[in-house]
Amino acid sequence: MATDAQPSTADLGLALKHAVELLKRDPKLAESQAHEILKVATDSIPAKQLLAASLRLQGRAADALAVIEAVFENGAASVPLSYERALCLGAVDRGDEAVAILRRLLEQDPGHAQAWRTLGDQLVAAGDNAAAEDAYEKHLRLSSRHPELIDAATHLRRGELARAESITRDVLKKDPLDVVAIRMLADIGIKVGKFDDSINLLERCLELAPDFHLARQHYALALSRRQRLDEALAQMDVLLRAEPNNPQYRLLKGSFHVQKGDHAEALKIYEDLVRAYPNQASAQMNFAHTLKAVGRLDEAITAYRRSAELRPSTGEVYWSLANLKTYRFDDAEIEAMRRQVLPDGGDPDDQAHLLFALGKAFEDRGNYQESFRCYEQGNAIRSREHRHDPRVNVFNTARQIKALDAAFFEERRGWGFEATDPIFIVGLPRAGSTLLEQILASHSLVEGTAELPDIIAISRRLGERSRKNPAGNYPEILRTLTEQQARELGESYIETTRIQRHGEPFFIDKMPNNFQHIGLIHLILPNAKIIDARRHPMAGCFSCFKQLFARGQTFTYDLEGLAHYYRDYVTLMDHWDAVLPGRVHRVQYEDMVADTENQIRSLLEYCGLAFEESCLRFYETRRAIRTPSSEQVRQPVYTAGVEQWRNFEPWLGPLKEALGPLLERYPVD
Repeated sequence: MATDAQPSTADLGLALKHAVELLKRDPKLAESQAHEILKVATDSIPAKQLLAASLRLQGRAADALAVIEAVFENGAASVPLSYERALCLGAVDRGDEAVAILRRLLEQDPGHAQAWRTLGDQLVAAGDNAAAEDAYEKHLRLSSRHPELIDAATHLRRGELARAESITRDVLKKDPLDVVAIRMLADIGIKVGKFDDSINLLERCLELAPDFHLARQHYALALSRRQRLDEALAQMDVLLRAEPNNPQYRLLKGSFHVQKGDHAEALKIYEDLVRAYPNQASAQMNFAHTLKAVGRLDEAITAYRRSAELRPSTGEVYWSLANLKTYRFDDAEIEAMRRQVLPDGGDPDDQAHLLFALGKAFEDRGNYQESFRCYEQGNAIRSREHRHDPRVNVFNTARQIKALDAAFFEERRGWGFEATDPIFIVGLPRAGSTLLEQILASHSLVEGTAELPDIIAISRRLGERSRKNPAGNYPEILRTLTEQQARELGESYIETTRIQRHGEPFFIDKMPNNFQHIGLIHLILPNAKIIDARRHPMAGCFSCFKQLFARGQTFTYDLEGLAHYYRDYVTLMDHWDAVLPGRVHRVQYEDMVADTENQIRSLLEYCGLAFEESCLRFYETRRAIRTPSSEQVRQPVYTAGVEQWRNFEPWLGPLKEALGPLLERYPVD
């Protein structure tokens, strides 16, 4: 018969089962239950494991690790104990050790689905994305009821979205409640820009499976793409309550803070991750990106260099240094980059980044022929990976001109939301938009934000592109809007951008591609200011050609394509000037360089802002800047770039020829 001092095995089992159930709902109560069990069963390994888990879930990771390490010191070892030990090590920022333990555990028990997922999370934070994908695929293989979803995941990873979608929809026809398939279909939606559809799918998924963490993670990502950043951060907090210090969740949360403009919070997260993964290249690189954005340049350079030491083949690190614009590579760094450039094969992304970085290095040394060769090769790689069809832009330009004529705007005079706070800066990239933003953001009444996607998101929602209608309904659909709908769209823009603001009366949206949407902007925000940042076509186009953009801007990978895009841009801006005379204020970059004060005064007058001396000393303004010109605009007006293209003129014949008659407006001596 069992005594009070020696409970029966059945009683102990019931107590442990109760504590495990408490663990999900209330880790504090689970801790109390574990202590009670250990009072009467002092050597109970399951109770000690439970105690460690309850402490970890309360954020007391160091205490949890002490409990679990003591168990191992006493000679106990099992797969569940090793898994909890890995979780505790990850929670105290000893990520490398966590990865090592998970790998050993999975050699012992390759069917442990959760361990594969946790390993994937740790590897993402460690920067080993290829190994992480493999771990996630093994987790999916072990956890899915439908083996064909493995094939869908493979197609998804390869970018074969149509095939992945077909398989996933077939599974859902058979099993409409399969949450793995729902999550995968939502992931496809995120990749093709169907964020609202993805959000709806993931909300349904989480109704069916509230503890499906991967679905919640993708839900947060979809929310962030819709600029619903506070909601996205709230979802990350839910995940981190379940798995405190999960490295992938922390990385994603840091990226949302960056997107929100809260770089201080992002830095805290990245600093912790660098401590956890001191020998991981990607952690160092993320840290460096954020340090650069806030102007801590020396520290950013140190982190970039450390990342390059850890993984020399990662081209993005070298390009990030080159993209500072003020950094100069030494002989050893140039040689290190050259060793990584492969005549055949290699990762296309790494190879392109390396070639663009080498192009900048040779340009700084005056070796323009070799520099151009590198830029040309890097662009060739990008153009193969990211296709651009110039006919699409010609078509879209013609649609804007036809649909939004002078009569359209006259009939809708006075429509829209009357807010006066937005200041849009549009144009082509590398045309001085960051300089204009920095000047205006130096005014006491103006806040600089970022290249906000909100206007483009509105145009896409209105356009409703589909397989049956790939061209979509935009801009023609603007002709069907009511006055109330136009006002509501303006209000929605002000509301969705509010998360980027901190109280100043005016704010800047410097998404350059918004030049394609000036008609939409005027219709829904008639009092917004619109500034066209323009640069000489030879200088502007070549500056784009030698700039590796993180995403989008696929027209920049070919000189002729650049020229045609520039011509379409000027054609459309001429149209806006004709149908909305005086609506857009144009700033020619060369004029800003030659006559800075008068140009700034004219700019402020257009914006209805009183002149402030701080706008002349814009380079003294401390603020986060995420664009390639961040370090240039922290100095007085940058004059060296005005005629820089002439160093490469012998190789720019195709650009000149394709620009054609446009150069008559901008003569080349």
